[in-house]
Amino acid sequence: MPDTINLSASLEDYIETIFHIITEKQVARGKEIASRLKVSRASVTEALRALSKKGLINYAPYEVITLTDKGRVVAEDVIRRHEALKDFFIKVLAIDEAIAEDGACKIEHSAPPEIIDRLIRFVKFIEICPRGGQDLIKGFTEYCDKDKTRDNCEDCVSQCIDDFNKSKASS
Repeated sequence: MPDTINLSASLEDYIETIFHIITEKQVARGKEIASRLKVSRASVTEALRALSKKGLINYAPYEVITLTDKGRVVAEDVIRRHEALKDFFIKVLAIDEAIAEDGACKIEHSAPPEIIDRLIRFVKFIEICPRGGQDLIKGFTEYCDKDKTRDNCEDCVSQCIDDFNKSKASS
């Protein structure tokens, strides 16, 4: 997100919600925003005025709401951070999706871009690395569930090597 735009966590939630509504319906309305965020219409009006003042949305009372180009960039960044965190929680930490969603919503507003970028790269790496991938994640999940690793690391490594060699032979 451009560092000239400084949004509170609440305003980030509004712009993210507006983006999702517009993606589904082409435009957003205050009533729909209030419903999705479970806030009052008065709170929505206040937030819309703030977002409009920052040049992120096109807003006039009783009219439809649309994102400006600048608003779209900001919204996409908030969503990118949210999805990166959620992916990390689910794919790497083996967290339940509902908990991952809630955690991503809370952390997305304060995580520095460098951390988000590194999480994205780590998830990609862990998914493609022959020494990691799904076997590593499965092992970590078992560790979390049982509070112990597999009994024999040599057997685990041998199994990973065998699986890797089999997948290379079949490609």
